[in-house]
Amino acid sequence: MIKVVFFAALREQLNCSELSINSDNLATVADLKNHLASKDENWQQVFANSALLSAVNHDMVSSEQAIKAGDEVAFFPPVTGG
Repeated sequence: MIKVVFFAALREQLNCSELSINSDNLATVADLKNHLASKDENWQQVFANSALLSAVNHDMVSSEQAIKAGDEVAFFPPVTGG
């Protein structure tokens, strides 16, 4: 299982703060994004955003990052500072 966590506006958009996903057939963050996008149109819209940020086990990663059972994958919208 992979723990998936959603932060900030994503949590409200998806009406979900976290979930667990079976890690079978999910090799990368991109695979996980595609899997989540298949849930419904709202999820598809969220995961179509190319600026979406992701982290695996608290480290910022790209969509090509490998994932495995036991990992925590977090998604959050882009942030700006000032």
